[in-house]
Amino acid sequence: MLLYVPHLCDVVGLQLVATQHSNAQQHVVTTELWFLVASVILGLVHLIAASHLISFQYGYRWTASSREQPVPPLRGLANRVDQAAANFLETFPFFAVLVLVAHVTQHHSLLTVWGAHLYFWARLGYLLAAAAGYGLLRSVLFWNTALTGIALFLIALLW
Repeated sequence: MLLYVPHLCDVVGLQLVATQHSNAQQHVVTTELWFLVASVILGLVHLIAASHLISFQYGYRWTASSREQPVPPLRGLANRVDQAAANFLETFPFFAVLVLVAHVTQHHSLLTVWGAHLYFWARLGYLLAAAAGYGLLRSVLFWNTALTGIALFLIALLW
């Protein structure tokens, strides 16, 4: 699935596949790239939420300090969202590289579109389940679904 967005890539400084149409340059932004951008935004949500929840627990003075003094372990919502952010950062590089490789090599198929959907929506579900305290649902359903999304990209690229 391709969506033509004129000059969007110029705004963010990316050079994507360009085509000429009557002297107007347009850039191809695939569904997979849109989900990559959405995943970057989701990653920022993870970081901002975890940062503020940690600051609420330890105080903004601690946040602005050198953080060298010992503090008790995080607890509750702050701990769960911080762990979800760390887990997101463990899987996101794999997803990002696979989306970019698929784009550069022009491997766009139902598998890559499904992979992008599964990864993004599972990571969103993971964050929400973690925040709500549903550890089993978070791990069994959402983590495995995100991993399936990554696996679909691998299958599409290697097949």
